[in-house]
Amino acid sequence: MPSHNPSVNITQVVEWQDGQPRRFEDYLVAEEPLEIRVNHSPLTVTMRTPGHDLELAAGFLLTEGLIEAASQISALREGTANGNGPGNLVEIELNGVRLDREQLQRNFFAGSSCGICGKASIDAVRLRGLKRPDPNFNIDPKLVCSLPEKLRAAQAIFGRTGGLHAAAVFDQTGELLAIREDVGRHNAVDKVVGWALLAGKLPLSDCILMVSGRGGFEIVQKALAAGFPVVISVSAPSSLAVQLAREMGLTLIGFLRDRRFVVYAGENRCVAHRLR
Repeated sequence: MPSHNPSVNITQVVEWQDGQPRRFEDYLVAEEPLEIRVNHSPLTVTMRTPGHDLELAAGFLLTEGLIEAASQISALREGTANGNGPGNLVEIELNGVRLDREQLQRNFFAGSSCGICGKASIDAVRLRGLKRPDPNFNIDPKLVCSLPEKLRAAQAIFGRTGGLHAAAVFDQTGELLAIREDVGRHNAVDKVVGWALLAGKLPLSDCILMVSGRGGFEIVQKALAAGFPVVISVSAPSSLAVQLAREMGLTLIGFLRDRRFVVYAGENRCVAHRLR
């Protein structure tokens, strides 16, 4: 991987193995702040891995309920940081959208704070009016088991750094449509949603979202905003994620390893007919 890749840094490290130290160059995943400005006003700052920043910003606006369609974005560009050219800044101009700053602050706090009760978080999703995903979308359990290998094979940066989360979009046949990597799993999801938004592919009602980490509440919420009927994670979901998935009719799968997985919600889409 070239050293100028903005997603990767190179550093000198010392490895200790079998009683012998050795010095060598190692790869680190890059982590830098990205400021998102809307209509010339600061909206939020997120720590992310540089790359696909415009997709990240666009996806963030959609998954957080600030916009509903790409047509509401009149301009989307990398901003100028300290007068030195493009940097850690994305500027967005919206049309026909009125932002309630006080409500935004409450929503972002609720989405990031572990102290907010589950009921309040679920109520906030209800108020957004998110649609239930397509009930007629089904997947083969064997196809589900084939996805981790495809995900790993496509994680170019993870292979060098070992420090990234990935979010991938698969179609009903298991074909990989898009993958994005980031130090934050929620950012990786926003990047693939932003890809779909800007490419005119929303809603992703006939696709599967797979994430490399756990299936938390914020992942399920973002998946619902994009129209995904199925979310798959290689680790465990949270109790609130399961509650939201069951209420909204989304299939939530976790602990996908080798030929085993656990369905926490929406088993009708993949294994209900095989239950005894």
